Formats: sequence, C-alpha cells, structure tokens
Amino acid sequence: MAGFSRNLLSSSVVAVLFFLLLSFTEARDHLVGGKTDSWKIPSSESDSLNRWAEKSRFLVGDSLVWKYDGKKDSVLEVSKRDYVTCNSSSPIAVHNDGNTKIVLDHSGAYYFISGAKGHCEQGQKLIVVTLSDKNMRRLFMGAPAPSPTESEGPAMAPTSSAASLKASLVVAFGVLVGFWL
Repeated sequence: MAGFSRNLLSSSVVAVLFFLLLSFTEARDHLVGGKTDSWKIPSSESDSLNRWAEKSRFLVGDSLVWKYDGKKDSVLEVSKRDYVTCNSSSPIAVHNDGNTKIVLDHSGAYYFISGAKGHCEQGQKLIVVTLSDKNMRRLFMGAPAPSPTESEGPAMAPTSSAASLKASLVVAFGVLVGFWL
C-alpha cells in the first residue's frame, strides 16, 4: 500500500510540475506600455514605449495589444528605415481600429510608428525584439539572452524572474523524477 501511495504522489508531483512549465511557455498578450492609452507622444524620454519594451520579454507567438482612440491615431508597422526617418508613406501594415492586436510570428525586430501627423517625430514609436526558439532555450537553461546589436533595436532586459523560476522548476522536476525512480 505504501508503494501505491508513493507512486500516486510522485505522479501528482510530476503532473503539477509539467503544467507549471507549460504555463510559463504559453503565448501572452502584452498591453503596449502596460496600460490603456499608452500609445501617445511620450512626456519624457523615460516615458518612451521603448523603455517599456526593453524591460519586457517577447516570444514568438506572443501578441502586442494597443488601446487608443482610432479616430485620432493609428499604429503603423514599418521597416527599420521608415522607423528611423518617421516615414509613414509605405507601411507594412496599417491599424486604426483603436483596439489593435498584432501577433509576433517571427523572431527579430518589429518597428511601429504613429500614423498621426508629427507624432512619430515627437517620439511616439516602438521597437519590439522577439526572441527566437534558440534564445528561448538559452533562457530555459538559465544562460543570459544575447544583447542585440545597436542596429537591431533596444537592449534586452535581464533574464526575468519567470525564466529563473522555470529553470528552478526544471531542476526540481529532474530531482523528483530521479528520486522516485
């Protein structure tokens, strides 16, 4: 009977750890700026959306969500060159519904500018760098993520506590499985 209880307990622990690990790898929606109505001209350099993006981790499959007044503004996805020059004449995509959701479907840099005249020049723009599966494995194993070069966009934030927790859970999972076998 003691063996049955031990096997049941070990199966339960393995199941719980498995679902915890899955929850850390699910795609997430990121509200741009962390709050509604963040898509605006920043009041200062520290209020820049790029500062917010530098502190966040974006993975392939995650989504960016903008909440703004679609009658007064829009979100333009643009090339790097158009981002730098605030050129809105040939965007990759135009969004003006006030509730824009963009899925980050590949690794690398994404560039966004405001479609409202003069807003980009005043700092209403955003670069988001999405981590590849290769970089995600580095996070998963606890190694630091590589810093993008200056041409790729903003610097990456340090490894998040969620990644550290995930690595700890993997170690705990391995220890428990080894213990119960």
